Amino acid sequence: MVLIPVSQAKPGDRLDQDVRTMLGGVLMYKGRTLSVQDMEVLKAFMVKTVAVEGEGEPESAEGATGNTAAVPAKDRFEDAAAEDREGSGTAANGKPAGFVELWMQMVQLLKNVFRTASMAKLPILELRQQMEWLLAHAEQYSPLFLHPGIKELVAAEEADYLYHKSIAVALTSHLIGQWSGQPVKEGMQIALAGLLHDIGKTRVDEDIVNKQGALTDSERAEMNRHAHYAYEILRHTPGLNEGVKLGVLQHHERMDGSGYPLGVSGEKIHPYAKIVAVADMFHAMTLNRGYKPAASPYVVLEQLKEESFGKLDPQLVSTFIQKVTHFQQGSAVQLNDGRVGRIIFTEERHPTRPWVSVDGQIVHLSEQRHLWIEKVLNG
Repeated sequence: MVLIPVSQAKPGDRLDQDVRTMLGGVLMYKGRTLSVQDMEVLKAFMVKTVAVEGEGEPESAEGATGNTAAVPAKDRFEDAAAEDREGSGTAANGKPAGFVELWMQMVQLLKNVFRTASMAKLPILELRQQMEWLLAHAEQYSPLFLHPGIKELVAAEEADYLYHKSIAVALTSHLIGQWSGQPVKEGMQIALAGLLHDIGKTRVDEDIVNKQGALTDSERAEMNRHAHYAYEILRHTPGLNEGVKLGVLQHHERMDGSGYPLGVSGEKIHPYAKIVAVADMFHAMTLNRGYKPAASPYVVLEQLKEESFGKLDPQLVSTFIQKVTHFQQGSAVQLNDGRVGRIIFTEERHPTRPWVSVDGQIVHLSEQRHLWIEKVLNG
């Protein structure tokens, strides 16, 4: 066995040891013959060294580390693993990362995962750990109001829309799972279903995924296959329960059977899929894209309520609307006529049309239907 820097590995080398990611998950198994694509995967996951079949002493890491002294293979492998772990869940200054930093770390991890999804084993351990760190800061997250730092990043980085939306859907799915009485032990699996629901788009032509205009019938048919592609990517992945796999497969199915890819209905749709469907539809309309500005979250909630008739699970939609609006009491908002006020009371019968105090005047949005909340200015 020879332990070498990844920069010195080449296609045709045969692994003499499992390649593990920074948190210990197996990325490639012993005995695999490295291909050109494998080299890209190793670099994407910042693997420092690999053990390959060969004779003689381990080569010096000179050129990769700048150290001319030969390092024992075991020590060098462990040092590289420790170096990879360093910084995960921490900021650049070594202190615990805040919510925005953890969000951006997840964006970077998802980029690597999505880019290599068809070539390598999914690093579920890393995804779980990063999601746990994010959930530990869940008090800073509201589906109706993204953190200003994240909101700016979403608006500025159009190419990263898919990753930002996946994280938002994961966190919102986790909340809906809690609010709807799903077992606490299933919370992480529900979040992972939300996080990975669009991973199948990695197998759809980028021109179709990123097209700004209406899709043709053939393009739409190909786009609709992303749910099936996602299932194919995840079906043999350990660490995910069957609900996650059915969640990504069925998140575009509808209660009346009008969805895709299977056209199943009602109770044939897995609970995870019903949850992700609500979160996915909400964030698809409320996140900004270059060619389609974000819609008002309150307007979208009203649209979700309409969609719940025959399409989405009505109980999940009702629970989601009641909960997210309840937590906005006291929030500053902007109405569609430009005036700024603060929510002072939310009626249970009209959760999307609360009372708003504007310059000392109470605006009853449930009565003044020509007005609505255009923006939530703070959480």
